[in-house]
Amino acid sequence: MTTHLALLRGINVSGHNMIKMEVLKATLEAVGFKNVQTYIQSGNVFVDSEEENPAKVGFMIKQELFKALGLEVPVVVIGKSDLEACFANNSFLKEKEVDLKKLYVAFISMELKSDSINDLKMSQVKPDEAQIDASRIYIKYAVGAGKTRFDQKYIEKKLNLIATIRNWNTVTQLLKLFEER
Repeated sequence: MTTHLALLRGINVSGHNMIKMEVLKATLEAVGFKNVQTYIQSGNVFVDSEEENPAKVGFMIKQELFKALGLEVPVVVIGKSDLEACFANNSFLKEKEVDLKKLYVAFISMELKSDSINDLKMSQVKPDEAQIDASRIYIKYAVGAGKTRFDQKYIEKKLNLIATIRNWNTVTQLLKLFEER
């Protein structure tokens, strides 16, 4: 069995794509996922599966959510190593007196090269900053996530992929949960 963390994008936000976590858990258990565990209402769900390929697990979850609930929900599936990399490779953490409340991670559906940062056209969203690390983008917002153009839609449009963003507190909690499994 492999443990996966599925990050569902855009559920329970402003009354859109509403899914109760107990319904999500039951839906995923019904198709054979084991040890299903959700964390907060924003679509973080751990599943154990015989399937090792994260992309296949994501497709299975997306397909089942559409079939069972009629919702088209993008899903990015990551592993424990992806969360560990957030702590090891995020250069913003090395800055003196960094405000953790302004740090976020965009988990994306494909690996990028470091020069893909040019495709993000960061000059259009200054003073926000970003760093690409394979299938993650570390973000440091100047003011905050609610007052920026540099959001998941911007990232998806510029890079032509699926992205879902989590704040630093959530990333920290998800790694703790992974370690407890």
